[in-house]
Amino acid sequence: MQKLSLDALGRELLGKAAAGPGRAGQTVVGGHEKALRQTVIAMKANAELTEHANPGEASVHVLRGRVVLSSNGQNWEGRDGDLLIVPDAPHSLRAEQDSVILLTVVKLR
Repeated sequence: MQKLSLDALGRELLGKAAAGPGRAGQTVVGGHEKALRQTVIAMKANAELTEHANPGEASVHVLRGRVVLSSNGQNWEGRDGDLLIVPDAPHSLRAEQDSVILLTVVKLR
C-alpha cells in the first residue's frame, strides 16, 4: 500500500512549472510499460499541451484551477473537482489559470 498527497505534489509541481517551461509532471501510478498510467501535471496560466493523439482511453481530473480541453472545434471547460473524458481524437489542453490535473490513461492493447 502506498499513500500520496496529490495536493502536496501539485504544489511542488506548480513551483517547478513556474521555474521552468510552464508545466511539470510526475507519473504516480503505472508508467509506459503498464496499461494504466496516472500522471499529475501542473500548468501555469496560459500553458498548453499542444494537440496530440490518445495512446488509449483517458480522463482529466481537475484537482485545482481551470483548464480547457479542445478537440475537433469543440471545447470543454474543467474546474476544481471536474472530470473530463478525453475524446478519442486529436486534442489539446490549455490552462486558463494555474492548474493541477490528474491525467489517467489506459493504453489499448
